[in-house]
This record gives sequence, C-alpha cells and structure tokens, in this order.
Amino acid sequence: MTIRVLIADDQQLVRTGFKMILDAQPDIEVVASVADGAEAVEHARRLRPDVCLLDIRMPRLDGIEVTRILAGPGVAQPFRVVIVTTFDLDEYVYGALRAGACGFLLKDSGPTLLIEAIRAAAGGDALVSPSVTVRLLEHLAKPSTTGHGRAPAEPLTERELDVVRLVARGRTNQEVAAELFVSLSTVKTHLGSIQTKLGVRNRVEVAAWAWESGFVT
Repeated sequence: MTIRVLIADDQQLVRTGFKMILDAQPDIEVVASVADGAEAVEHARRLRPDVCLLDIRMPRLDGIEVTRILAGPGVAQPFRVVIVTTFDLDEYVYGALRAGACGFLLKDSGPTLLIEAIRAAAGGDALVSPSVTVRLLEHLAKPSTTGHGRAPAEPLTERELDVVRLVARGRTNQEVAAELFVSLSTVKTHLGSIQTKLGVRNRVEVAAWAWESGFVT
C-alpha cells in the first residue's frame, strides 16, 4: 500500500527537499505540500493523508495547534502526525506530543530517518529515532524523583513496567522484544494494556509518563 503524505513547512526549500526524498520511495506519495498551518488543516481534512509531516513554526497556525486540531483529544479519527523540529529552538515539541503527535525528527536528521519517520507513523509506531526520543524527553520532560506523574487507572504488572522502562529509554518494539526474550506481538499487547491503564494514546506519551513520574531517571 502507498503511504500518502502531507507536508507543511513555511520554507519552500524544506518542502521541496522533503517531497523529492519521499516521492522517490516506491511506497510513499506526497499528496500535498503547503506553507502554513491553516492550509495544512484544510488539505488534511479534504485529502485524508496517512501521515502529516508538520513543522513547528508556521504562519497562521503553528504546528502544535495544527496537531491539536488534527490529532488532539476528542478528535474522532485522529491523523498520524510527525513533528519536524530543530530541537534547540523548538522547545514546544513536547507540547506537540501532548497535543497528539505520534513522532518527531530533527530537520537535519537526513533522508533515511525522514523515510523511517513516515513509515513508522503509518505503521502505528510512535518513535522514529530512539536517540532523538531520549534527548527530547530528557530536555523537556523535567523528570522528577518525587513521583508527580499521574497514577495509572490500574497498577502496571512487573512485565509492563519492564516494557515502560525500555520504551522510555528509546527502544523500538523489536529491541524490547529482544531484551525481554518475548515475541513482537507480546510487546504490542503489553503496550496496548499500558496505554489503556495510563490513559495515553501512544508510546511517546508512555515514555513521557515514565520521565515525569520519576520512574525513569
């Protein structure tokens, strides 16, 4: 199946570069390339792309607000949103994840990670680059050792806590499965249960909970 992508970035050079990279892939098609947040919302609702690749800083509506509109709490059919950030400048990326984004990458990550980001989001995964995940969470989540994170609706099992620890450190599903000596489907089952108990929608929010609560330091 072809992954249909919408690109939103106020820099034409960035849009053009992303489009060339993605359109060169046999399983990816860029269906829209827009310069501001309002256009991103309009085109997303009309075209229903599989993945929306959004910049943080855009005219009219920024990436966080677009993410909230397209993927935030209460959205009946949320889009898969990947945020593109410059990291050092875009400290609002954590807010974007809270608004419903399922992944992120740095603008200077290169073509390989860009393609990985799109495929990961389309496949239901929330993490793109484990190293980037950990750096952003460490930088923005302000981990606490006093356990101020919200309590789960139901206690996590020991195995689920093992999964949380690894997810919070940026491990992929395959890496979690290998480290815990379980199958990939078992990891996905544990993640589904964890997300339900924590009241979160994706593994990025699972990792954020672990940092915020002081469960991982």
